[in-house]
Amino acid sequence: MSSPSIAPGRQVSLPRRAIPLSWVLLLAILVHGPLLLMQVQNESYDANFHKFFAAHYAQHWFNPWNEKWFTGFSQTTYPPMEQQWMALFSHVMGLNLAYSLVQLIAILLLPLGVYRYARIWVSERAASYAAVGSVLLGSLSFLVYEAGQLSTTWAAPLYLIALSYFYEWSREGKLMALVKALALTLAAASAHHVTLLFGSVLFAIPVLITALMDRKRDGADSTIGGVMTRAAVFAGLSLAGIIVVLLPYWIALIHNPIKQMPIPHNSRDNFLLQWSLAVNYIVVPWGALLLALPFIFYKGFTENRLRPLFLGFWITMIFALGGTTPLPRMLLGAMAGVVNAITGAQLHNPFDILTFERFSFWASLMALPIVALLAVKLVDRFGMKAAFTLGTLAALSTAAAVSWPVYHPIHDAPFSTAEIVAFLNRDGHDKYRYLTLGFGSRMSEVGIYANASSVDGEYNSARLLPEMTQYGSAQLTNSKYYGTSGIESLRAVLKHADQYALKYIFVRDTYYEPLLAFAGWRKQEVYDRGGVSLWVKEGIPPAHNTPFGTPPTAMEGILWGTLPIGSSILALLLVLMFPDRRRKHEPLEFPLVSTSEEPVLREAR
Repeated sequence: MSSPSIAPGRQVSLPRRAIPLSWVLLLAILVHGPLLLMQVQNESYDANFHKFFAAHYAQHWFNPWNEKWFTGFSQTTYPPMEQQWMALFSHVMGLNLAYSLVQLIAILLLPLGVYRYARIWVSERAASYAAVGSVLLGSLSFLVYEAGQLSTTWAAPLYLIALSYFYEWSREGKLMALVKALALTLAAASAHHVTLLFGSVLFAIPVLITALMDRKRDGADSTIGGVMTRAAVFAGLSLAGIIVVLLPYWIALIHNPIKQMPIPHNSRDNFLLQWSLAVNYIVVPWGALLLALPFIFYKGFTENRLRPLFLGFWITMIFALGGTTPLPRMLLGAMAGVVNAITGAQLHNPFDILTFERFSFWASLMALPIVALLAVKLVDRFGMKAAFTLGTLAALSTAAAVSWPVYHPIHDAPFSTAEIVAFLNRDGHDKYRYLTLGFGSRMSEVGIYANASSVDGEYNSARLLPEMTQYGSAQLTNSKYYGTSGIESLRAVLKHADQYALKYIFVRDTYYEPLLAFAGWRKQEVYDRGGVSLWVKEGIPPAHNTPFGTPPTAMEGILWGTLPIGSSILALLLVLMFPDRRRKHEPLEFPLVSTSEEPVLREAR
């Protein structure tokens, strides 16, 4: 039987070159740009939280003391970098578009970070495939359009880029690589404290082990001692820099250590016991990557050079499963025990404080270089069929993550808060404090635009009122969802309404009305076509300062307004002013694609 003939000049397969990063960035804009312009992310869980912080920076850049929540709290308890960028952009385009723009920048940084991180282990071509995959990750869309974790999506790519420079520094001792790695690490730390404490370590360990393995590779001539010494220099300088850049954060943490009762969260449950949790925390964020898990484990176990990366992925994936296995609770509990033994502190088990959806994102990023090797094999063997199939699976992963909140909503039906804000801003009503019940994250929307202060708030770590810290519940506005703890916390606050100058309560859930009536409140007005009712209490004195929380000093305010965002500007300038030496294109893999007019295959004679 004769072989099939190929017309002269016709290519046999797809070009075996890396996909240009400019194309990958264009893909990111094409996929996420329309979604961000439609402001799909504005309905995510934490979107209004970030806007609330940004709105304060827009008006009080050097004063991080915010009186609008918890009768007053310090925003130095949360790294501010991306929120400060939002505040700057909001003066030009408004808060909603500023949030969209800052989120888009994070999305564009991600493929750059994944590409550089993947290049430590795989070829330029495979790394470019990994960068494409990062744009279409289900876990990315989950964090952007459902969870609203802007800080996580900002910090992760900055750490990935920083660690690629750390790899160069530890192996080859390039001074500029050290400087860039430090600047990017400080910028990432200024974006998110949880990624700093956990994600950065999980990302860094595989890089350090690989640097030791590669100490003699690609022209490098280093020793184990040399690599470890340079790694220690980087770690020491990073630690010192992070202490300085986030100094007000550490001061706030020392003054008010987190000692509140643990608050329940679904990401700490066993995902296998409830189908909605399994879909929300496994199927949606992992998407098509679930199909690649056998290859990831096979390749990670059998390829010696991939084992450090696979080890990091495996550990991170176990944490991503939350309470499905006992390992996260055991490991984090042991870590807290060591810290308590050394320092004499009384830390809670971090398992009871963390939320674990971000670990799926980190694990997915570490899996991408290995998955890219699979993609290379499939494309080489099956050509356009494989490319189309892989693209379709990735697109479905993104589509599933974006559409899941439609079928599993995290908010009630939207409603207008304009009338509530107007009431609080007129006739001296802002002299008193207010509370919302049944508002969900719309509570933050009221806080952005109202001049009055609330006894409630969305940032759990900033809660210092004893009526809130002594009970295992989060926001008062959602208190019924926390069972007895939530209702008891609400009841305690209502009992001390005089102490907190709490005069107005806006109710969007009739479940709370009997409790208010029993506590001596009366209904006065209705808003939003009867959907929201206003309850008031007579004899409440005007608001005054409460003894909970310590306002930052003027110097802390100056440091907070300059160093975190300054670190990101420094990192940007270093990358632009001292570009990396362009890497020569790697030779094409064989068999080469013909570019001549001669036929690659001819009919057998």
